[in-house]
Amino acid sequence: MNTVFLGIVIFLCVLAIFDLVVGVSNDAVNFLNSAIGAKVAKFRTIVIIAAIGVFAGAAMSNGMMDVARHGIMTPAYFSFYEVICVFLAVMVTDVILLDIFNTLGMPTSTTVSMVFELLGGAFAVAILKLVHGATAADGTLLGLGDLLNTEKAISVIMGIFLSVAIAFVTGMLVMWVSRMVFTFTYRVNGKTTAYNGNMGGLTSSSLKIGIFSGIAVTSIIWFLLINGLKGSSFMSPELKDMINENTWYILGGGMLVFSVIMTALSALKLPVLRFVVLLGTFALAMAFAGNDLVNFVGVPLTGLEAYQDYVANGTGDPDTYFMSSLMDSAHTPVIFLILAGVVMVLSLIFSKKAQNVVKTSVDLSRQDEGDEMFGSSPVARTLVRQGNMTSKLVSRIMPDFLLHWIDTRFNSEEMKLPQGAAFDLIRAAVNLVLAGLLVAIGTSLKLPLSTTYVTFMVAMGTSLADRAWSRESAVFRITGVVSVIGGWFITAGAAFIFCFFLTNAMYFGSYVIMTLAICLAIYLLIRSNFKKTEKEERKVESLFIQILKSKDPCAATNFG
Repeated sequence: MNTVFLGIVIFLCVLAIFDLVVGVSNDAVNFLNSAIGAKVAKFRTIVIIAAIGVFAGAAMSNGMMDVARHGIMTPAYFSFYEVICVFLAVMVTDVILLDIFNTLGMPTSTTVSMVFELLGGAFAVAILKLVHGATAADGTLLGLGDLLNTEKAISVIMGIFLSVAIAFVTGMLVMWVSRMVFTFTYRVNGKTTAYNGNMGGLTSSSLKIGIFSGIAVTSIIWFLLINGLKGSSFMSPELKDMINENTWYILGGGMLVFSVIMTALSALKLPVLRFVVLLGTFALAMAFAGNDLVNFVGVPLTGLEAYQDYVANGTGDPDTYFMSSLMDSAHTPVIFLILAGVVMVLSLIFSKKAQNVVKTSVDLSRQDEGDEMFGSSPVARTLVRQGNMTSKLVSRIMPDFLLHWIDTRFNSEEMKLPQGAAFDLIRAAVNLVLAGLLVAIGTSLKLPLSTTYVTFMVAMGTSLADRAWSRESAVFRITGVVSVIGGWFITAGAAFIFCFFLTNAMYFGSYVIMTLAICLAIYLLIRSNFKKTEKEERKVESLFIQILKSKDPCAATNFG
């Protein structure tokens, strides 16, 4: 009997590797799209910086958030057999769902996927236990609230709605203010973004870029401190208390010091904005790996620990041995974190599906016109009509001279983008810094924000504020945004329902259904990742190799 469970646990760990690959493919958009869209460096350079951030975040992560252990269910009331049913159903469902979304080139949330799969699986077992009259050790009848942590599920759902709305609105407002300050033509790196060659004053340009970059760098470093490193072993309780007690001194002093430094560097015609964007890419990649690693390996490693506890202390009956040990927090061995980091880095570099997901986000936020990926929809047409009506109403209220002045600040026709770039450095910096700040604020308030939701919606908000959505393209891009958001919510529903039924099937079908589910997962993974047409494989591999070897930064945005 133990051999069967050992085989299941080994499969869970193997499946975790595929989950890492699929998850990184899905979430690469979080930290790559801004740097790629602004063409701040060669594609290879951007990937290397992101890869270093991913590895650092994985290696310094605590490796396992309690959500995988007792964040959704109360394992003290679940037997070893029931826990294994839930965990196996979660992993099979997770890989299949994420692989489908990545194949379609649609970003989704690994956090929501894992949470709702755990919720669906645990709910299935909880219902069965309630039907049979589940009781505590003292004979007290248990309710659904005792078996499940419903508050976590509700907080995740609320976090989804709040993060989508807040990220979009905040991105739109911050980008509007930033564009009012900089316009589309400004001096940067000793060059100009204007077609007419007008450089602008060195002092005023350096001062604006210096202050902007100082605020950005301070925000990014703060994001790393309270979000990227919050679970690291380097962050002792004393250090955390010191940071919390001196928050405003750290922020104020950092902004002052970095603003002076960045102003001086900008005056020396050094690429300050490129540095900000690349630093932001590193920070988001590091925080992503540190915080989201549990989405990929939390369930398998928890299953491994449950098996070890059962073998060491169980009576031989998996139906009567309960998982009280999972009520405690666990610390993952460093070797597991390092191996996970290596897999994530390799996935980031070589994953073809990561390119499709990044392409979706960059295309929806690009400044210029072009072939749209999405068609029109009734919802998008309605939103565009309402937006036009609101715009006309505001125009009637505001004085003509003010409207004219604002229009001059948003004249993108005077801007000269580097060949192949989707937008400029200012928007790329706003995307990264604002996404990092929102996630950091959510973390400090203990809100379950998703990096995927925040980064994507910030990018959509900034592109709208930049007037990148013309009357011709707005309908198509809104359709794309609605499709992506809809995909996120479909993920939650599909994860819950599919895992609910799969857990029931495993519970009643025992090892036969478990074996069939394992075989199905393996078949789908092989078909999805290895059985491609020879022509399609040659085309994608040739294109990706060309990007990696290219010395031309234009390759950064021409990969799609």
